[in-house]
Amino acid sequence: VQLVESGGGLVQPGGSLKLSCLASGFTFRAYTMKWYRQAPEKERELVASISSGGVGTNYADSVKGRFTISRDNAENTVYLQMNSLKPEDTAVYYCNTIRGGSDYWGQGTQVTVSS
Repeated sequence: VQLVESGGGLVQPGGSLKLSCLASGFTFRAYTMKWYRQAPEKERELVASISSGGVGTNYADSVKGRFTISRDNAENTVYLQMNSLKPEDTAVYYCNTIRGGSDYWGQGTQVTVSS
C-alpha cells in the first residue's frame, strides 16, 4: 500500500487549496479513505472521510462548510478541497486508509495559512 499526498503550500487566510492523495498497491475503490491533520504539539485529528463509492462523507465540525472530500476511483485518487482557510488550519495533512486491520499513511503535505 502506498499513499502519496500533494498540493500543500502557503496560502493567505481566506484562500483555497486542493490536496490530492494518489493511492496504489490495493483495490482503492473498495476502501473508505480519510484525511487527517496534525498541527505542531497537537494530536492528529480526523478531518474528513469518504466511503468507497464516494456517496457517504463525514467532516470534523471545525471544517464543515469549508472543506470538501471527494474521490476518483478511476484515478485511484482522493481529494480535499479546502476553502476559506484559517490560520488554525495550519498543519501537516495526511491521507489514510485501513486495510486488513492495519492503518496506512502517506508522508503528509504541509499546509500553512498565514498572511
